[in-house]
Parts: sequence; C-alpha cells; structure tokens
Amino acid sequence: LDFTHFDTMTLSVGFIGSGMMASALMDGLIANKVVDSPESIICSDLWEPALEKARGKGILATKSNTEVCEKAKDAIILAVKPNIVPIVCKDVAGVSSNAVVISIAAGVSLATLEENLPGRRVVRVMPNTPCLVGEGAAGFALGSLGTEQDRNTVHTIFGAVGVASELKEILLNAVTGLSGSGPAYVFQFIEALSDGGVRAGLPRDVATKLAAQTVKGAAEMVLQTGKHPGLLKDGVTSPGGTTIAGVEALETGGFRAATISAVKAATKRSMQLGGVTDMEISHKHNL
Repeated sequence: LDFTHFDTMTLSVGFIGSGMMASALMDGLIANKVVDSPESIICSDLWEPALEKARGKGILATKSNTEVCEKAKDAIILAVKPNIVPIVCKDVAGVSSNAVVISIAAGVSLATLEENLPGRRVVRVMPNTPCLVGEGAAGFALGSLGTEQDRNTVHTIFGAVGVASELKEILLNAVTGLSGSGPAYVFQFIEALSDGGVRAGLPRDVATKLAAQTVKGAAEMVLQTGKHPGLLKDGVTSPGGTTIAGVEALETGGFRAATISAVKAATKRSMQLGGVTDMEISHKHNL
C-alpha cells in the first residue's frame, strides 16, 4: 500500500545524525507541514556545520543524543552509519520515551535494533537519494512491537519526501537492489543516452538535458497512467519505425538482462552484508 497523502497529525520528530538524508527529511517535514514549526524537530550531530545548517532553518540542534530523545515525542530517526547504530542505541535506551525509533541505517536488522533497544517499538526503513529532491522511494518493515500508529507515522514522514511501501523485512534487500541502488543505474542510463545524443551530433549540455527530461517524463507517464510499461513502449513503437530499430539495438546489447542482473547482484550483496549465508541466498531466495 502506498500513501502519498498526509493525515492531520503533526509530529514532534528527533534525528540522531544530521547528514544529507536527515537534512532532506527535515526539509520535507517542514515544507509539507508534517510538523507545526521547525522547532518541532530536534537533531543531533557531532559535526558543527551540520548543526549550524539545521539551526539556520529554525530547527533545534544539539550535540546531545540524550536531549533529542527527551524532546522528540513521536519519532526518533537514527540517521547514522550502520556501525554507529549500537552506540547511539545506548543513548536512546537511556531515556524513557514512547517515541517510535526509526532506523534508516543500511543493513541494520530489526533483530539488531530490538536487541539494542529492549521493549522499544522500532521500524527499519530503506530510503534512497532522490528523497533529496522530494522524489524518494522507500521500503519499510515494522518491528515485533510495531503499531498502526507507527505505520501511519512512517507513511507521514517518508511520504513528505516521496512514497513509502511496507514489506516483509527480508524483502528490504530487494528494495535495496531496486530503488536503493537504482538511482545509480538510471544515472548510468541517462549518461549513456546523452552519449548517444553526442554521437549523433547533439551538444553535450542539450543531450544531457533531453536525456534526463525524457527519463523523468517517461517515469511520470508510468506513475500517472498506471499502465504497464510494455504497453506504453508499444505506444511509441510504430511498425518499421525509428523506435523499434532502437529497441532492437537495446535487446541485441542485452539491456533488459543486464538490468535484471544489476538488481539481482545488488540484492544479493545486500543480503551478504546483512549476514545471510551464500547457501541460503541461493537455495532459499533463488539468487
């Protein structure tokens, strides 16, 4: 289920870690009025420039994780590197709070979060970098104590910077392989389209602009029409025309198979990083 709307709830949110992803989420919360005011957000970081940037937006900023946990009433977002999660969990566990703890740290399992935060409600989210421009695609899984309210909170926060889909935790590896790593594949495709334009005589700046806008426009058609991408492709490919000649060249180059392999390889790598054995990956998950 995808929710891109916002309900009437306004939130009090804390961020432990104030890097690029956290900053983008804060901007989304403020722009979409998910918080009453920037002061309803409190963030921590050890890096002073990150705190200064947040203060410039009217957000409360501190070097104390404990202060974040004391002041954030609804949600505490762990936006730190995976190896730092157990360390900051000590600070979170040290403050009695009813706020749901949401981790966006790659590869940190719900089991690890629950082990480090006994008795707390936790959620694991896999966002992607287009949330920096309000077009994110995130997958999430609730922990064993998760509630309907927690689900709504996640949809509200991540809906402010794109869309969020709830899945079983094991499928977050596939989300990593598709939408987590996917922007890099699309950047490569845009670069290749632009190279093709330059090869055919277009100036580089024009070729890149046309390529990026073409990908953006095509994506919007898929989302807005709800039609199968293959059907939309057929709408562009007239018999014996230019497009089918180009499509044939892509198929000859193994474009589709290479793309599927990329998602598969990244999913597999995500599983390996999460401690899943190669035997389990190949036998249980068929990758």
